[in-house]
This record gives sequence, C-alpha cells and structure tokens, in this order.
Amino acid sequence: MSTREARYTRARVQLRTMVAAIPLAVYAVAWGWTALGRGVPGVDDHPGQLYRLIHVIMLGPAPWHWNPGWWAGYAELQYYPPLFFYLGYALHGLALGLASPGTLYLILVWLVFLLPAATTYALLARTLGSGWAALPAAFLALLISAGSRSGAEEGVRWGLVAARLGWGLLPLLAFALVPWVEGRPRPRAMPALLVAAVILAHPAHGALAVLLVALAGALAPAPRRRTLGGAAAVVALGLGLAAFWLLPLIAHLVVGPPMALALAWADASLVGLAGAFASRPLLLLLLALNLAGGVAVAMGLRPERPLLWLTTLPAAIVGATLLDAVLGAPTGLRWLPADRLLDSVILALLLGGSASVAALLRAGLARYRWDPPWAAAGIAITLGLAAGVFLSAPTAVSREPSVSLWPRVRDWPTMESVIHGYRFDALWDALRHVPPGRVLFLRSSVPLEFGQDWWREHSHLSALTPTRVNRGIIGGTFTHPSPVAGVFYAGLREDRAALRQPIRQLAEQKDAVSLFGRALDQLRPGELPRLAAQLQVSTVVALDEDVPRLSFLTADSAWAAPTRVGPFLLFTWSTPRPLARAVGPDRYLVSLASPEAGWASTGLAWSPLWRARGPSGLLATRQDELGLLEVALPATPGLEVTLDHRPGVAEWTGALVSLAAAGVLLLGRGWLDRRVG
Repeated sequence: MSTREARYTRARVQLRTMVAAIPLAVYAVAWGWTALGRGVPGVDDHPGQLYRLIHVIMLGPAPWHWNPGWWAGYAELQYYPPLFFYLGYALHGLALGLASPGTLYLILVWLVFLLPAATTYALLARTLGSGWAALPAAFLALLISAGSRSGAEEGVRWGLVAARLGWGLLPLLAFALVPWVEGRPRPRAMPALLVAAVILAHPAHGALAVLLVALAGALAPAPRRRTLGGAAAVVALGLGLAAFWLLPLIAHLVVGPPMALALAWADASLVGLAGAFASRPLLLLLLALNLAGGVAVAMGLRPERPLLWLTTLPAAIVGATLLDAVLGAPTGLRWLPADRLLDSVILALLLGGSASVAALLRAGLARYRWDPPWAAAGIAITLGLAAGVFLSAPTAVSREPSVSLWPRVRDWPTMESVIHGYRFDALWDALRHVPPGRVLFLRSSVPLEFGQDWWREHSHLSALTPTRVNRGIIGGTFTHPSPVAGVFYAGLREDRAALRQPIRQLAEQKDAVSLFGRALDQLRPGELPRLAAQLQVSTVVALDEDVPRLSFLTADSAWAAPTRVGPFLLFTWSTPRPLARAVGPDRYLVSLASPEAGWASTGLAWSPLWRARGPSGLLATRQDELGLLEVALPATPGLEVTLDHRPGVAEWTGALVSLAAAGVLLLGRGWLDRRVG
C-alpha cells in the first residue's frame, strides 16, 4: 500500500470513528444539560466539594495548608484526593481569577460527567477497530450507576466527583499503554503521569492502574525481563510523581495518632459484595460476557494482544478485590476496603466484556468467511446490552438504578434554589451577629423532601458556612475522616478509641438521632456546655422539626431562648468564645492562661505539623481526648502563643521524591531506556 493510500485509509477510519461518536456526544450533552444546565448542583456532597475548591483557591495548592473552617481545622487536601481541586486551581489561574468558584466547579462537574464515556470510547475504538463497537461500553461508562461511587448517580448527582475523575482517567491510561501491548515503542512519560493522576484523583483506583501497567508489561511481545522492567519503572515513576501527597498521607496514618479515620460504613465482606453484585442483572450480564471470552481463550482462541489484555483485566482486579475482602478486615487494613474496589471491577467488566465479544465475533467471522461491517456488530452488541439495561431497575438492595437513563429535573436542585428555599442567606446573616465562637450544627445536612428515612434527598449546604460567614463549624458536613469528627460521631471514651477507630456509620444516619455518641433524648441539660466550651462553640443550630428532641438545650438556662430563622433554630451562649486568629499563611495567635504549669487547649484540632512558640521558645504539644491541640505552658496568668502549621520531614521527603521522579521523566528517559528497555 502506498503512503497516499495509507493516509486515505487512516483518514477514512478516523472519519468513521468520529461519526460513530455523534450519537454518544449528543446524548451525553442532552443528559448533562438537563441535569446541570440550570446551575451548580446543590444536592448531597456538592456544597462540600465546592468548599474544598474554595480552599485551594484561597490558600494555595500545598496539601499541608491548614483550613480552620471544619472540625476545629484540618489540612483538608492532605487527607482527601486533591487532583479535582488542582484542576480547579489551574482553571482559576487560566481565567485570571475572573471566574467565580461556582462557575469553575460547574465546569469541573461537566468534565467528570463526560470523561468516562470519552476515554472509554477512545480506548475501545482503538483496540476494537470500530467506533460503533465501542459505543455500548461508552454509553454504560457514561450512565451506569449500580452502586458504583464513580457512577452517574453517586459520582455525579451525589457529588463524589473525585471518584468519578479517577474512574474516567483509567481508560485514558489504558489508551496510553496500547502501543506497549502492540509491541511498538513504549513511551513512559504519559503512562507514568496518568498513574500519578489516578492516584491523586482517587487512590482506590490505583489498584486497577497498577494492574493495567503490569498486564501490559506481561503481554507485550518483547523479552519478558525488559517489558516487566518497563512496567515496574512506570509504576515507580507514577508513585514518585504522587509522593508529595501520598507519602505524607501514609506517614500520618501509620506514625503516631492517625490524622484521618477510615470510612468503613459499607459491607466489605465477601457475602456483602457478592449480594450487592448478584442483585444487579446488568453486572451479571457483563460478567457472563467476560466468562464467555475467558472460556474461549482457555479453549484455544487467541485474540489480538490488545483484546487479550482487556479480557484478562477483570480476572486480575476481581482477584485483588477478593484478596482485599478476605485479608482487609482481619488484618485491620481498612484504608482500601474491598467495596471501594468495586468501581474498578465494573469498569474492567465493561472493557473486558467489549473485548470478549469482539474477539468472539472476529473468530466467528473468520471461520465462516463472512465480514459484515463493524456497524452491524456494534448494533448487535448494543441490543444485547440494552436487554440487560431493561432488567436493571432499582433493587431492594439499593434505591439507585443500575443505569441512569435520563435525569429527572427535580433530582438536581441547584445550590441557589436550596439557599433560597431554606433561607440560608438569612441564616448566614444571623450567624454574623452571634457571639464569637464556632457554630455547631446538630445535623450534617438539610432534608430536601419529607419523610423520616436517613437516606432521603438532602444537601450539606451548611458546609459552606465558613466561606460565607467566616466562622468555623462543627458538624454540618458530610461524613468526615478527621479525629474531631470521629469524637462528634462516636463520643468520648477513656481509651480515646474515637480518635483512632474507623467511622462505621454515615453522618446522615446520626442526624437528629445522636450527638457525641449519645442519643439526643438521653442528653440532659448541662451535658453539652462542657463539650461546647472545649470546642469553643458559641452557637448551636437545629431544625424546627427537631424540637421534640431538644430538651437538653431548651431546658438549660445557660443557652438563650432560640432565635428562629426560616426552618432553623439558633441557640446562643452568652459568653464569647474567641478563637485563635490568623496572622499569616498557616500561622495563628492564641491567648492562653495557665495559673499552674500544665497543658492548655488552643481550641484548634491537633496535627503533627503544629509548632507552638512562646516568648521563651518552642512549647511542647499533644492531642487531647477531643482531638484538639494542647500546649504545655509555664505557670502564667496569660500568654500569647504563636502556632505555625509547617511541612515536616514526610512533606519535604515526598516533595523531593516527586521532584526526582519528574527529573527522571524530563531528563533521564534515555538512561531509563538503556536500563529497562
């Protein structure tokens, strides 16, 4: 074939691929516009995610920056995957600071909604050789829910945007690895960057990223030692690029008191995982397609290497998930529970099922010497998967459908509509005039529909209070891993277990039910003031529907009679409770008194990165039973202490490792090629 003919053939293939993508693009934009076209979504976790974006815009991208807004303060981006918010920070810079955080956030939500479909389509169109054959899996990557935290329901509507971002990057990583599997030159920079991006987007997807690279190295048509060495180099460089965030995270989880508690409310046992999976006919259909492809390979079918690569992927990630389920709980390793790997299993089934069907079709066509256009094959696959879609209505196990075919407008209230409907502007204005101190919300959210079920539609809009009123809050946010939040959910214990143990219930399940581990109807007047004083709370916010359970406030004369603002009740403490005041980036001044030498609480959450300094030099620090920072003081009627939250050994080591990995990618690729091929 001449060069001209080759170019013509490539152009024709590219045109067919673009044409096949049109229905996917039209449907995706129409779906997205119906759900997101009216403004920033205000349901569930979205307000809290916007808070984190404001954090990185206002404080900068360094993970260790201290944010005093939630839970007596937290280094928010050190203990939550930061990539989504780094993208927002980059957009903020590109827009020269002229775009509002809400606008930037909405752009990012659009991105994470569309990304899985786009990357899945690009990967499968490349490996299957037909855009039409890639459509079914791409449509499912766009719309599947099925209990997946990265799906259309949880990843987009609920606001688990970091999980969906990482999920959408995985097919892009596979696309970058296709040349390896085909035996062509093996570029390392892009795969390594994407491994790092997946980890920074959501570490739970890191297992599938590593398996993609390892299997690509194992199946590449070259000497095994060189290909596996190249795969190891990619994984190592990816981990190195992410080390500035990953290494301090691990250090602060395993060395000393943990700075983040494992979120372990889901059933990660084998029985629980199998039950959740078996309740979804669509997932069973995808599993059957993968099993058919696996049996065909075992019986002698030898598909092309890219197809073989994708068909082996589900078995690898299912094996990793089963291993996690068996070993995770008994060994106490709850930071990556098996239920968090189900998203990767679903994606692997989508990719592997498409590759299995393609391999079986090609084998049948070759045997019978019949070669219809791939469009017909794509239609056949689409019809088969559509049958599974219609079998995939909501189940008793979960209220969400397996496939979110079309959004209902009422399920996507905007942030502005929730603010207006609940008179949050009036609440925030009232909070500007209460005595100095933090605000304690008895609920993590406000319900958006009638009923008593904890899972009813809700919004964590109160999480934005620190950005609107410049007051720190306790409660009022989604389930949070900070140690102070752990005490708020589980209560005080002599062994301080709440500062270390996993959080086993969602915050919504405790709304208007319990506070500091005690049922509201069991709390007595006088019990809350001591904890409120330690947390420097001057105001408590409740909903009017909680009045029958508020006797511990209404019968306590220490709290002023409640002020009603819309559906909210505000209980205030007459004595001001001034907080540490910010005097610079990550620097605070706090006035402390200790008539006798001893420990004094600062009212800020403890962190190993705090450095306390008095007039005579550094002061010792420790964590108290509430998770707050205490400073050792000499006997003094009053002392002004400077608190600095500065990077430590783990932070600087992680940054140096990331710089070294970036240097190898930029300057040392020739050396790397000579060493690992």
